[in-house]
Amino acid sequence: MNLNATLFFQIIVFLILGGFTMKFVWPPIVKALDERAKKIAEGLEAADRAKSDLALAKERAVDELRKARESAGDVRATAERNASQLIEEARAEANSIIAKARKAAEAEAGTAAQHAKDELRDQVALLAVAGAEKILRREINPQVHAELLANLKQELQ
Repeated sequence: MNLNATLFFQIIVFLILGGFTMKFVWPPIVKALDERAKKIAEGLEAADRAKSDLALAKERAVDELRKARESAGDVRATAERNASQLIEEARAEANSIIAKARKAAEAEAGTAAQHAKDELRDQVALLAVAGAEKILRREINPQVHAELLANLKQELQ
């Protein structure tokens, strides 16, 4: 065979193979490459969106954390005010109870003292009558001399 004819047939086979490849093989490869490039672009776009969403979420989280801290501070301050108010109310109530108890004790002590004075006066009056009876050596009738005893009691007050 001739070198020119071989070369000519190889060129024809190469052109047929090139045409076949360009028509049937190349379009699916290009399509696959285009789809792959599109997916990569979408992935990069999604990553950018995710970054911006993450940054926004971080800002929101920091904002919410700041608000929560402020709210916790407000709640703590309110609780401290309420606690101090309750303590003051409890102190006022305790002071009131103590004052009432003191007044009741003073009144009871006054009543007991008055009762003791009255008993003492009665005993002094009886002793005075007994002493006077012994001095006079006669019996004094308490019913008859009730007015005298009442006057003596008044004088002792």
